[in-house]
Amino acid sequence: MSTSTVPAPSATARDRAQQRLAALATPPGALGRLGDLAVWLSATQDSVPPRALDNVRLVIFAGDHGVAQHGVSAFPPEITGAMVRTFLAGRAGVSALARTHGVHVRVLDLGCTDDFADLEPGARTDLQRHKVRQASAPIHLADALTDQEYAEAWRAGETVAREELGSGADLLISGDMGIGNTTPTAALVAAALGLPGSAVAGRGTGVDDTALAHKAALVDQALARLGDRAADPAEVLRVLGSADLVATTAFLVTTARAGVPALLDGLIGVACGLLADRIAPGAAAWFAAGHRSPEPGQSLALEALGLTPLLDLGMRLGEGSGAVAAVPLLHSAIALLRDVALLEDLG
Repeated sequence: MSTSTVPAPSATARDRAQQRLAALATPPGALGRLGDLAVWLSATQDSVPPRALDNVRLVIFAGDHGVAQHGVSAFPPEITGAMVRTFLAGRAGVSALARTHGVHVRVLDLGCTDDFADLEPGARTDLQRHKVRQASAPIHLADALTDQEYAEAWRAGETVAREELGSGADLLISGDMGIGNTTPTAALVAAALGLPGSAVAGRGTGVDDTALAHKAALVDQALARLGDRAADPAEVLRVLGSADLVATTAFLVTTARAGVPALLDGLIGVACGLLADRIAPGAAAWFAAGHRSPEPGQSLALEALGLTPLLDLGMRLGEGSGAVAAVPLLHSAIALLRDVALLEDLG
C-alpha cells in the first residue's frame, strides 16, 4: 500500500472554469454553490466546460461488525444480510434513487456474517468475490482485523475501484451496509481528530439516550485500546475499522489516484474519505460531499476535510443514498457552465 501524495486536480482548468463562470450572462455569484461545483468538476476532468457525467457508478460495501452485538444499534445484525438481498432485488431506498438518476449500483459482501446460501451460485459468487471474513472483531475488545485481513480488504477496494474505472466510470460513489457501522466509523473520526467518544457518537439507526451513552463509552474503550497507534492512519483503520471500511477507503484512494472524482455519502463515506486523505495526502481534493448526516462525527470529518455538503435533508439512511440524491446537482452544475450564454455574446 503506497502512501504517496495524490496529484491535485488541474489548476489550469480550475482557473479557466472560474473565468468562464465570471463571464456567464448571470449576475456575479448568482449560481452560488452550483458555480463552485462546476469549477471543481472542470478541475477534476481537466476540461472547460466540464464533460457530462454519463457513467456514475455506486459500489455498496457490506459487512457486519462485532460491536453490533454489544448494544450500539436499534436493529439486530441479521438486518445486514436482509438488506443486501434487498439491494440485489433493486428494492432498497438507494435503488429507487439510483434508477431515477441513472446511477449503476453494485453491492459486495466484504464481511457479512450471512453466507447467502439461498442465492443462485452465480449471484453469490459475484456478491462474495472479494469477501475477507465474517464480521469484524468488536473494536472495544480486540483489533477489528489482522494484518493479513487488512491487506486483503485493501486489495479488494483497489481492485473494485479499478474494475469500476475500467467500466468507464466518470464519477464514483461508495455506499455502505452494516448494522452497527456508525460505531467503528465514529471511532475512526475520533482517532483521526483526537476527540472523545461523546463528541462523535450519534444515534445511528435511532438508539435512545442510554444506548447513545453506552455507544460513546465503547468508542472511548476502543480508543484506549488503540493508544499510540493513533499516529498511523493505516493502523487506525485496521484496529477500529472492518473489511468493508478498509475496502471503502482503498476504493476512494484508488479513485483519487486515477484522477476521477468521488462523491461521499454520510458518516461512513466521509469517515473513510478522511482516512483516505490521511493515508494518501491530497485525495480529498478529488472528493465532494453529497449530503450532511445528522451524525455528529460526519460534520466533524467534513470540517477536517474542508468539504461543504451539497444537500442537508436530515437523511440518515446510508447505502450511498444521500450522495445519489445529490447527483442531479452535478448534472445541473455542468449544464450551467456549458450552456449558459456568455456576456460577450449578448450583443
